[in-house]
Parts: sequence; structure tokens; C-alpha cells
Amino acid sequence: MLEVKNLMVFYENALALNDFSFHVLEGEFVSVLGPNSAGKTTMMNSISGLLEEMRVREARRGGVRITVLGEILYKGDNILGVKPKNRVKRGIVLARERHPIFRESDVVENLKIAGYLHGSGSVRQDIHSVFELFPTLERFKNRKAGFLSGGEQQMLMIGMVLTARPHLLLLDEPLLGLSPMLQRNLVEAMKHINHKGITQLVTEQFARPLLPFIDRGYILENGMHTLSGTGQELMDNPEVKSAYFGI
Repeated sequence: MLEVKNLMVFYENALALNDFSFHVLEGEFVSVLGPNSAGKTTMMNSISGLLEEMRVREARRGGVRITVLGEILYKGDNILGVKPKNRVKRGIVLARERHPIFRESDVVENLKIAGYLHGSGSVRQDIHSVFELFPTLERFKNRKAGFLSGGEQQMLMIGMVLTARPHLLLLDEPLLGLSPMLQRNLVEAMKHINHKGITQLVTEQFARPLLPFIDRGYILENGMHTLSGTGQELMDNPEVKSAYFGI
């Protein structure tokens, strides 16, 4: 479904991604793991098209020069220059780190707005599916989003992007700042999403909750691919244990 080939991203002369290649097969649950500033968000922005939008905007105003090299193949087509909205139409949907929500609107209103923005024809059905996935949101469906906890806002954020009916769901650090219990709950939700046939690519710096469930994982450090393998292979790797589990 997705094949990234020799992706390189420069911000002026700073190298953010260095010759990074990986792939995601249809129906897989794949994770790219790495510490802060490893290049994970740059990679996600490249796949979703946000980086292309940033590059054009910066070029117009004479700001930071952004250079992107390599190929991003989605279902066999190179989408490197395709606008973000057209990638969404093709089924690539990104849930960004600290994804924006409408804080003054309640949970149901947020889901409706997201559904209409994405052109979903069955918003009511989509909202029902979100509440099945996140029963907590249904309990707070009339609460303003700004009064939800951090974990509840993450659930709402994922629910909002699911109304776009993604074929490839990109989740950028969804576990950031959550308690261990909420992290486990969110990973369970990701597993359920995957079982419904939605392909997922998740970036994280918290490897422990994800590794038992992913099909494959890639370790990204300083913009470079350092390790890869199945979730079990990475869990058994001494370097991964030392860096991510403190063992």
C-alpha cells in the first residue's frame, strides 16, 4: 500500500531525514519508533502532504527552504507533489500530535464538523462507530471538548479522523503525555481499528505499549533508519531493550 524510498528532507542545510526507506502492506499495523527530534513528525508530514504545503508556503514568503528528495508511493503512484486534500480524498489521513479540536464545541459537534469537512455522507453512522470504539466519549458527548482530559481529547482526535474513513491512518505520537492505563486503552483501540481493515502507521517514542501488537517496526534515530523487525524481534533485541525499556 505504502512504499517510501530513499526519503531525504532538508530544512535549509539541516538534514531532518536521511535516506529513509520502509513499506507498509495493506492491512498492516506498523510503527516507526524513535526519540524526540528523530524525524518522525517530518516523515508523517511528508506522507500526509503537510510538508509539501509548508514547502510551498515558505517558498512564497522567502522563508526556510525545504527540500524533499526520494519517492512516496501510495498504491503504486508517486504522491510526493500531491496536495494534502487530494491525499485525504485518496484515503491517507493524518492525526497529528496535538491534533486541533474545536474546544468550544461539544464532542458530538466536533465529530459532526470533522465528518462534514471530510465530506462523509453518513456522519451519524460514523459517530455511532466512534462511540462503539470509545464508550467514554459517548458518556461525555455533550461536554465541551476543552473540558475533556488529555486522554479523552486523544480519543476525540482519533474519532474525528476516523470520520474521514481512512484507508491508511497515520497516527503521530498518539500516546504522548498519557498515563500507562490510558496508553493501554488507546493501543487496544488501535488494534480494534486495525481489525476493521484500516491500515495503520504509528509513530511513537513509547515502544513498550506498542511492540507486542505491531506487525513490524522501524527504529529512527537522528533521521536515519537504524533497526527494523517484527514487534517480537524488536522486543528481543538487546539494543532496543536498553534504549526503550531500560533493561
